[in-house]
Amino acid sequence: MHAIPAADPHSQPRLPVPFYRQLYFQVVIAIVLGVLLGHFEPAYGAALKPLGDAFIKLIKMIIAPVIFLTIVTGIAGMTHLSSVSRVFGKAMAYFLTFSTLALVVGLLVANVMQPGAGMHINPADLDQKEVTSYVAKSHDMTLTGFVMDIIPKTLVSPFIGDNILQVLLVAVLFGVALALSGNAGRPVQNFLESLTVPVFKVVHIVMKFAPLGAFGAMAFTIGKFGVGSLLNLAELVATFYITSLLFVLVVLGAVARACGFSVLKLIKYLKAELLLVLGTSSSESALPSLMEKMERAGCRKSVVGLVVPTGYSFNLDGTNIYMTLAALFIAQATDTHLTLGHQIALLLVAMLSSKGAAGVTGAGFITLAATLAVVPEVPVAGMALILGVDRFMSECRSLTNFIGNAVATVVVSRWENALDRDRLNAALDGQPLPPLVTDDTVPAPAV
Repeated sequence: MHAIPAADPHSQPRLPVPFYRQLYFQVVIAIVLGVLLGHFEPAYGAALKPLGDAFIKLIKMIIAPVIFLTIVTGIAGMTHLSSVSRVFGKAMAYFLTFSTLALVVGLLVANVMQPGAGMHINPADLDQKEVTSYVAKSHDMTLTGFVMDIIPKTLVSPFIGDNILQVLLVAVLFGVALALSGNAGRPVQNFLESLTVPVFKVVHIVMKFAPLGAFGAMAFTIGKFGVGSLLNLAELVATFYITSLLFVLVVLGAVARACGFSVLKLIKYLKAELLLVLGTSSSESALPSLMEKMERAGCRKSVVGLVVPTGYSFNLDGTNIYMTLAALFIAQATDTHLTLGHQIALLLVAMLSSKGAAGVTGAGFITLAATLAVVPEVPVAGMALILGVDRFMSECRSLTNFIGNAVATVVVSRWENALDRDRLNAALDGQPLPPLVTDDTVPAPAV
């Protein structure tokens, strides 16, 4: 049993915060202003790209220590280390099931809606210059290369890179070693638990700049690509957004109901983070805040620390829907006939190539290139068709990925008997939270 603080700050009644001081309101205003500036002054809007990039860099700066401290302190406090492998196994089973389901959904929708039919594009007529760089990056995304890249060069090198899984590996090993050290490791554990407080204070400070980052990113997107660029491939974009929305509401909604919570209430609870993801087109921008809020909502720290970072590489529902939908769109647009065997091969390749997408700039586009490179029936040159609107679809990819990982965290926590249901219900209903109770000695239910 962990020591429980005398007072949990999140459980105390708080005075209502004025709406203009709430992060989600500030981000909404920033996004609207960014769209207006980008539309009416596209040159100025495009020039504001560094604002969005700088905020993403600030967030990436703090991701590694947040993940490391959360996982290490969570694992070190466990009395049964076997629960680490059990949580990881359940999380991977969830990720594999729903990632595959997302790929299948994208495949089915593309076959039914036929968004690229009737375009009759000759791949030889397409400008492939801008696609070339993405194809070059995709060559490094082999399964063997991905697995080997998880192992860092040194124990500290993950903290100066941007590979989340390397940080995860080091954190798990260090947490297990700390737990096995017994009383000798207690001072280190206490130090790391104390260090967690100022690190999350840094997160809160950085999040104050979220509206500025969202403003710059949105102004750049609209200024460079224009609102009108959506019209050229409106059917593909609309199909992708509707498919992702249905996946969240129907598929993830059904899973949430089966586990006793509402996905709509979860989305409302995470509205500030979702608006930030929308503004920056990056789910990484809200990763630290997601981990903090899921723990606040009653998910055990050790489960949050394992599921969320791992999910950012292995649970990319939005990216998976996009990959099969975009691949079939290209095939339809270029009059490339794909048999059922070809489509199954495409799905199997996408299952592997999508697992390394997290933390890579232009991840969805790069993984699509990696997939098409292995399935030669679909011309890679056809990616030039969707390059112009990929930025707009990346926002929907990121939102879907983010919601999928939030749902996964609650579900795996429930499977592990590591979910404070009263606290979750209070958080989702916007009520004052009951006292935080963390008990890692509770045995998990039999599986």
